[in-house]
Amino acid sequence: MSAAQQKAYAELAPLFCVPFSPMPLDFAAIFGNKNPVIVEIGFGMGSVTAALAGSHPELNYLGIEVFKAGIGKLLWEIDKRSLRNVRIIEHDAVECAEKMLPDSGISGFHIFFPDPWHKKRHHKRRLVQRPFIDLLAAKLAPGAYFYFVSDCKDYAESALAGLNAAPLLTNTCNGFAPPQSWRPKTKFEEKAAAAGREIRELYFVKQPAYKTAGC
Repeated sequence: MSAAQQKAYAELAPLFCVPFSPMPLDFAAIFGNKNPVIVEIGFGMGSVTAALAGSHPELNYLGIEVFKAGIGKLLWEIDKRSLRNVRIIEHDAVECAEKMLPDSGISGFHIFFPDPWHKKRHHKRRLVQRPFIDLLAAKLAPGAYFYFVSDCKDYAESALAGLNAAPLLTNTCNGFAPPQSWRPKTKFEEKAAAAGREIRELYFVKQPAYKTAGC
């Protein structure tokens, strides 16, 4: 952690980090309003989370991450941008989803560039696969969305198969989705594209389903 990240973590974590608890969250109490909640799992250094929260004050953003430097960086961004619609949980995402996220209470999930675990023997560690997909689907409100982005072809294809098999979710496209114009790009994504790695996106919704024009 940089000195700025350490300082932000020490001073701001008590204000913006939600302690893990095996009880469903009361979002109205945490955010002070009843706005829709978007959950980002594994936000890395938090640049996308901060940018989206700044552009959409009408939405609440809950980030789940275990990388302490990234948490410190997002807390620094929260302070710099005067954001009040971001909260953070520093804990394992699977356990958070199981115990802290209310059923049918989430308006969207963002999972951007998760660890691909390239070696075949490590594929079981990949986050976006069933039954975790089914758990997240149960947490989505009807009509809410699941948005996944990866530069790993094999992971994206396996995620597509898993999401297609989830009974509560419907693909808004025939296969991969076009880039969503509202999603900010990260430095990692720019480097991946420069290295020739294709960026693949998946955009699913919970029943009732719809199709997006142009897919």
